[in-house]
Amino acid sequence: MAAEDAVVTLQAVGDVKVNRDHPESAFTHVAPTFHQSDILFGNCESPSSDKGSPNPISSSYRREPPRNLVALKFAGFHVMSFANNHCLDWGYDAFFDTLERLRKINILPVGAGNDIDEARKPVIIERKGTRVAFLAYASATFLGYAADEQKPGCAPIRVYTHYHQVEHEQPGTDPEIFTFPDPDDLEAMRQDVQKARSSADVVVVSEHWGLHFVPFKLARYESEVAKVAIDAGADLILGHHQHILKAIEVYKGKAIFHSLGNFVIDAASALKAEKKPGIRRMMKRYADRVGIWPDCPLYPLHPDSRKTVVVKCLIRNKRIEKVSFIPCLINAQNSPEVLTRDNKDFDEGVQYLEEITKKADIDTKFIVEGDEVVVSL
Repeated sequence: MAAEDAVVTLQAVGDVKVNRDHPESAFTHVAPTFHQSDILFGNCESPSSDKGSPNPISSSYRREPPRNLVALKFAGFHVMSFANNHCLDWGYDAFFDTLERLRKINILPVGAGNDIDEARKPVIIERKGTRVAFLAYASATFLGYAADEQKPGCAPIRVYTHYHQVEHEQPGTDPEIFTFPDPDDLEAMRQDVQKARSSADVVVVSEHWGLHFVPFKLARYESEVAKVAIDAGADLILGHHQHILKAIEVYKGKAIFHSLGNFVIDAASALKAEKKPGIRRMMKRYADRVGIWPDCPLYPLHPDSRKTVVVKCLIRNKRIEKVSFIPCLINAQNSPEVLTRDNKDFDEGVQYLEEITKKADIDTKFIVEGDEVVVSL
């Protein structure tokens, strides 16, 4: 096959945090689909280490035993973002240990490093003569987690919030909320994308952002950041952190996945224990979204967030030719299963994404083709 006819398949999922007795079981049902990809991306949601101590800044300080990394190798991940609000939950020792352990199993971490220059450095993977660059940033993260000169951490796009009382004559009414990305961070990302564009054929930008747990609502800054990235040369935006699927937007023929939701999140034991004050507060604040549901006791979130997807991009002639997603459902064993067209949950998943996209005032068209759903660009 001539190089110009070669198709590179990129797949991507959302948050991944494995902690179970048989780690590979997390991906048993989806591994055959994953193994059809040339490049597989996901968000590494927590450190995997036996080092470090809890970071007092964090409200939940997550860490998984490193034996669980065998699951990521079994799944076949090639690149994972570590730019998120848990990367420094157990301090620098666990942070660096996780980065090293990922590299040892041939998974390239992106968005985090020894200093800001390393955190902003793209990961570039070449397949069949096509170079794909990945950049990753975090807007939803704790103070002190951002990398800086001579300071380890993740690449930030910090965001400022303004609460505006709309009805001035009505004290106590709900405000309108405005969010603004830090202009220096935004400019840094723009430069990163432009540099990556000069050395790669396709640029993928990952962002840990948005409003967690709540359905369909988007923060205003999300689209602004995504559009700046696309204007600078990004071809695909992959959002995560929100623990539930969110709208799919299209801008200048490029897809913006505002949230890929959870893919594997092993956290039920932490919620049952309720030992951490931050978790107790979170369960109280989001009582209708965070907790244990009887029909899926291993999954600690609302049934809507069991709906998830695998993004699939076909790259031909060094450009993204087609973007689609494969509907999946997290089962009672807390493992995602690929849905086929003849499964009623397939239609429910598609309808759900259509509904939340429409509720976000985004007019994206979806076309069902076999067992996939094509995003109309």
